[in-house]
Amino acid sequence: MRQSSGTGSEPKRNNKIRTARFISLRGVTSKTEISAGLKLSMPTTLQNVKALIDDGIVEETGEYESTGGRRAKALSIRSNAGYAAGVDITNNHITMVMVDAKKEMTASERIRIPYQNDPHYYDFLTSRVFEFLTRQGIDCSKISGIGFSLPGIVDREQHLLLRSHTLRVQNVSFRTVGETLGYPFGIENDANSAAYAELGKETENAVYLSLSNTVGGAVCLGYRLYPGENFKSGEFGHMVIEKNGRECYCGKQGCMDAYCSARILEQASGCSLEKFFEKVRQKTPQTLKIWDQYLDDLAVAVTNLRMIFDCRIVLGGYVGGYLAEFLPELSAKVMKYNNFDVDTGYLSAGKYKLNAAAYGAALGFIEKIFENI
Repeated sequence: MRQSSGTGSEPKRNNKIRTARFISLRGVTSKTEISAGLKLSMPTTLQNVKALIDDGIVEETGEYESTGGRRAKALSIRSNAGYAAGVDITNNHITMVMVDAKKEMTASERIRIPYQNDPHYYDFLTSRVFEFLTRQGIDCSKISGIGFSLPGIVDREQHLLLRSHTLRVQNVSFRTVGETLGYPFGIENDANSAAYAELGKETENAVYLSLSNTVGGAVCLGYRLYPGENFKSGEFGHMVIEKNGRECYCGKQGCMDAYCSARILEQASGCSLEKFFEKVRQKTPQTLKIWDQYLDDLAVAVTNLRMIFDCRIVLGGYVGGYLAEFLPELSAKVMKYNNFDVDTGYLSAGKYKLNAAAYGAALGFIEKIFENI
């Protein structure tokens, strides 16, 4: 890709980058929309688009329907303009994904391995990530970076996992792992990563609730994730929803995590989550009883979040990936606790199931594809 030089060309380069990012955000757009959205003159827009097409960043993907004049060309980012990888680390799994410049997941792999804070684990991690990248057959110069998703509080600048209740570690550096792989890299909290995946950049206000083996989440306010003063925002799993209730792994009683994590369903049913939902669809009596109680507990949590934030709520994570077909049941329970809303149109289910955090971690590097144009 060409890179401009000289101070006089810097504004032109910045406008090209802005144009590429605008097209990436919109998915499909036109020169007229670019000109209006970025407040650029049409000649400047035409020049930027032509340069991006010549650089192999943008392509014409068809035409808009005619509104009386010449049909506008539909523009989008070329899928092979660049790639980014995402790696999600949990107690028992490593999930890896590859995402292309159009933000489409092109490959994924999930490995079952218990997390251990020792050199053997990190050697295994780096070797499997390297093998995954190599198998994609992508020129390494096209990979803009690798995002790591971690369950805990992170210091992104220092590449440090400050504390993780789930992994039972603190002050773990991922600098060596990232540098060993030889690509630009970064780390992010798993719930924030999943929120990037499920909410997207055009969401103004929303709450993301992750229902995986632990419960977490993220809060998006004014198009930005709110981290909290101590980077602890969105720890919904440790809201108490039952006074003197079940013991949580954090040591408290009655936490949402002890009622709404995916493990609750697996432990109560004695089977995997996939098998559990098969039994729900088959209307197995004992399974339906477990599911009904789970939905009731989740309804309490959802109602509390709605009362606090008064915005859209997206249910993601392992359980969230199955919830779309059961939203009417959950909605009916939510309405028993919420008499401030006339419906639950604010509630939706996530799309990415097991890959949300890894996918979101990769998205953080997609925009870097455009930095060197």
